Amino acid sequence: MTHTVGILGATGAVGQRLIQLLDPHPDFEIAALTASEDSAGKPYRKAAKWRISEPIPDDVADLTVSETDPDAISDDIDLLFSSLPSSVGERVESGFCEAGYVVSSNSSNQRMAEDIPLIIPEVNADHLALLEVQRDSRGWDGAMVKNPNCSTITMVPTLAALDDFGLSRVHVATLQAVSGAGYDGVTSMEIIDNAIPHIGGEEEKMESESRKLLGKFDGAELSMHDATVSASCNRIPTLDGHLENVWAEVEDEMSVEDAIEAMESYPSLDLPSSPDPLIEVFEEPDRPQPRLDREREEGMQICAGGLRESETGVQYNCLAHNTLRGAAGASVLNGELLAEQGYL
Repeated sequence: MTHTVGILGATGAVGQRLIQLLDPHPDFEIAALTASEDSAGKPYRKAAKWRISEPIPDDVADLTVSETDPDAISDDIDLLFSSLPSSVGERVESGFCEAGYVVSSNSSNQRMAEDIPLIIPEVNADHLALLEVQRDSRGWDGAMVKNPNCSTITMVPTLAALDDFGLSRVHVATLQAVSGAGYDGVTSMEIIDNAIPHIGGEEEKMESESRKLLGKFDGAELSMHDATVSASCNRIPTLDGHLENVWAEVEDEMSVEDAIEAMESYPSLDLPSSPDPLIEVFEEPDRPQPRLDREREEGMQICAGGLRESETGVQYNCLAHNTLRGAAGASVLNGELLAEQGYL
């Protein structure tokens, strides 16, 4: 069954990636695009400063951009993908849900709200049932699901694979690509020949979102995972692909071989955008690397490598494409899960 979809914030970096992923999608058909008032009323090809090497899809180029307002788009849209800046999303996303739209959002606002499911489908698809609590508590005819921060998405599937060994503490240091800050986020004078050892709000997102994603939903409320997570986030001059150094401590005995087997066997899902295997583990000690590995499985695979034992667990590196797996692709996966579970 084909579902008609719209994109909120379609001219931005993540919005463009959403178009790239959704135009050829077997189950979704783009029928609405929204942006700022300056872009409203223009055909998309004139409204967007297109930054992707592939041309704007023909089916999208002449679509007229609408204002980001529930009254400006058709009632026939089955699903909205939101790539709005969080400040804008905070103002307008709830209005779309009140108007009856189902929203799969990449925006950071409300990710930690008790009744908003924060989802990586391969990790915690069962949390989607929180939508029933959400609709009861908010009185919405629509619904909202969030995907986590791109740096969190890179790490959490590997942690989920180790959780059966009693995950108790996580330390992570990230080396994050400039595209994660958006087109205007980091100037060339700041990042060339440099590394920036702070990304505002990023550490807090990783520390809280990870525990929510790994938490348990009992049908009424969600409890956070007991593990403590400490993050240090750094911007480096790579274009795409977040590389992360992770120290995972566990309560039970676990060898490197155990950790590798757990990651390699961690299940994927029968969704169009979910890669199989979900996690690729490299034997080479110098992999994964952003330039070599970020495009694996069309940018949707999690890569890991460099595993070695520590006194209380394992240390390893992991990598994912931050604007594909970590942003636009994450929202598309959540949309696929919404469709599979009958929420559209």
